[in-house]
Amino acid sequence: MKQVWLIIVVMCTSFSCKQNKETAPSSNPISIAEKIANAHGFNQWERISKMEFTFNIDRDSSHFQRAWVWYPKKEDVQLITATDTIRYNRKVMDSISIQADKSFINDKFWLLVPFQLVWDTGTSISTPITEEAPISKVPMHKITLTYSNEGGYTPGDAYDLYFKDDYIIKEWVFRRGNSETPSLVSTFENYKDFNGIKLALEHKKAEGNWNLNFTNVNITLE
Repeated sequence: MKQVWLIIVVMCTSFSCKQNKETAPSSNPISIAEKIANAHGFNQWERISKMEFTFNIDRDSSHFQRAWVWYPKKEDVQLITATDTIRYNRKVMDSISIQADKSFINDKFWLLVPFQLVWDTGTSISTPITEEAPISKVPMHKITLTYSNEGGYTPGDAYDLYFKDDYIIKEWVFRRGNSETPSLVSTFENYKDFNGIKLALEHKKAEGNWNLNFTNVNITLE
């Protein structure tokens, strides 16, 4: 029952990502989205041929996980759970692969949100302001990423991203349907460098024993 509940929680925090093929940002003047992406190593993305990671949620004594193998240039994806393995290509999907892809989009968004800022279409990004971050209570820069009400798996959502002068994301607020009330608030911490790409491997709430984290991360370059 705990595992079923955790799956529901994860799916309820799925993200409305209208996506283009994962490519480099344009050569136009550098936007705030590109500055954040570049600070996290986006210039290395074109060299990636394979990415592996395990998405975990630990809450009190409960643990949920699923593992992914992703070939971004080919759009091939492999989902590995305790009971099943599903392989599919994101260009050709059926009802089974669509359900798996919803989980993939959710998990990839948590891991690669700095890059999603430049990948995703149908979004708007606000002008940066200075505001106290919700967990640390430290003044930081803040932008709001808002998805349109059309398309995507869960359209209309909004995310407040907090970062310092180095453009590395430190905290965020997820607001379902662009509600004024936060649906989830967490940190971005335990950053590690993978062949030049900086990833936050842990996300924690201000209260409660809750930790969304990534393990078995491996990035293969061409």
